[in-house]
Amino acid sequence: MLKTILVALDDSEITDRVIQTVQQLLLNQDSTVILCHVLLTPSQIDLPADRPNPELPALSSMQVEKQLQDYQAQLSVKSQLEMVTGDPPQEIIRLANIHKADLIVIGSRELTGMNRIVQGSVSSEVVAEAPCSVLVVKPK
Repeated sequence: MLKTILVALDDSEITDRVIQTVQQLLLNQDSTVILCHVLLTPSQIDLPADRPNPELPALSSMQVEKQLQDYQAQLSVKSQLEMVTGDPPQEIIRLANIHKADLIVIGSRELTGMNRIVQGSVSSEVVAEAPCSVLVVKPK
């Protein structure tokens, strides 16, 4: 039985599909869905060197929280939100351990070639290091 499901969301196009997939899981009323989003640290965000924008992370976190709340309202089981800052794969694994997740649901942008080398694959790293099963949602 899936009691705790950690759903890793970002701001990519695949996010809506990830939520649809979670809604299709046969979860009972004892299940809890944890919607998480990993915010990038200012050093991970590409800002123009001559115009630093310290308000960006705060503005982003407010927008992310609102989006997570919108997704949370669509769920039919208990849920909670987690917003953390750091390296996405490491933070997703850390949250899965903290919450003793039975399943991680994550989207894949299916990067290939140089994009995959440069940007890395969060879903691949999570699959390799996860303490539980991982459901990777692919674009149609």
